[in-house]
Amino acid sequence: MIDYLLTEDQKMIRDLCRQITEEKITPIAAELDKTGEFPWEIIKVIAQSDLFGLVIEEKYGGMGGGVLDVCIAMEEFSKGCGGVAITYAASGLGTYPIILYGNEEQKNKYLPVLAKGEKIAAFGLTEPAAGSDASAIQTTAKKEGNHYILNGTKHFITNGGDAQIYIIIAITNKSKGARGVSAFIVEKDTPGFTFGKKEDKMGIRASSTRELIFTDCKIPKENLLAREGQGFIITMKIFDISRPGVAAQALGIAQGALDAAVKYARERVQFGKPISSFQGIQFMLADMATQVEAARALVYATAREIDSGNKNVGSDSAIAKLFASDTAMKVTTDAVQIFGGYGYMKEYPVEKYMRDAKITQIYEGTNQIQRNIIAQALIKEAAKNKKK
Repeated sequence: MIDYLLTEDQKMIRDLCRQITEEKITPIAAELDKTGEFPWEIIKVIAQSDLFGLVIEEKYGGMGGGVLDVCIAMEEFSKGCGGVAITYAASGLGTYPIILYGNEEQKNKYLPVLAKGEKIAAFGLTEPAAGSDASAIQTTAKKEGNHYILNGTKHFITNGGDAQIYIIIAITNKSKGARGVSAFIVEKDTPGFTFGKKEDKMGIRASSTRELIFTDCKIPKENLLAREGQGFIITMKIFDISRPGVAAQALGIAQGALDAAVKYARERVQFGKPISSFQGIQFMLADMATQVEAARALVYATAREIDSGNKNVGSDSAIAKLFASDTAMKVTTDAVQIFGGYGYMKEYPVEKYMRDAKITQIYEGTNQIQRNIIAQALIKEAAKNKKK
């Protein structure tokens, strides 16, 4: 494996997350997948290890780390269970807006409890009629005196119903289009805030996915993030820095499937030999390993670019998410093929890896949307260079 020149702290994060995965996640991953039970006990272990505070500043109780630290953790957790990993990552997605756009009062109120894992967060953007077209949201926030009144429904929200702190994107001025969208902090027990049924998903079944329903939900004006009209900008900027985390989830799923395939190929005997001795299997494993390592290089490089302070990373994040998730789907499919008929059975891990991999091509922007982002960046750059 390539030496990615991780710092000593990053190696400690990797080793700690690997230990949690091996001891706490992998042994019960199949059971969590079967029951769909929210992994509270594992979340508590992660919280006790201070891993929810990786990117939160030290003065709020965090570790002051960067996106690469989160990617390292996500890769390790995802080797064990993509559902557990995305539960962890989704709390980060709901925390980033407060880190980047919260005022001091908001940071002091929410970041310490999020850093300790005493509460987890979620991010509410998607709606029944607003998936890839994020600007089509219908949830409204009407200002009345010292409060905003929220009405509407959010759809397919990870950690929905289990998180205690939510970032909600809503329209405050419909006449302004995307510039009339704002972001709010909403706490779980707020009157008028309820939840729909828990979705029965193909993969990442340990994570909870629910509707968020707002019916004359009254929140204080102090819960507005930044200022009115900043919601769409906040959303796009957050996705720029969170997509490498999804890419790292895909990477971990792919690595887990590859590890399982190599182990099985060495143990499975056909025609008197382990199938790992057959060139056809060797070529498949070699291609899988190459794809996984290429994805890792891209994900780590993108995370480092973000941590360096570069603000213009939208296209880079899209490339990382696109490549890593397509790699995860290809590698897990090949892993099932190497296992043959056994790979199709739930008693073996690779069919779960394959089901978990699929969502990484869909959420936080489908891979078709990622291709749009990449192409638009290329065209914009070409036009800029032509003017020089």
